[in-house]
Amino acid sequence: MMLSLWCLAMALKTSPVGTGYAIWTGIGAAGTAILGIMLFDESQDGFRILSIAVIISGIIGLKLSS
Repeated sequence: MMLSLWCLAMALKTSPVGTGYAIWTGIGAAGTAILGIMLFDESQDGFRILSIAVIISGIIGLKLSS
């Protein structure tokens, strides 16, 4: 939990609040989905992988635009 809040604080140092929070939640969502696939043998169907890639693309786009 503390690591998560520290990462949010680091994101907010270089980005506006809305962008930093969106990046933080996006990383959490994509990271959780990836860990679920790797550690808990969750589904790896194409649509799920595409959805994770879209989240990561959005994070990159937000970071580049701020």
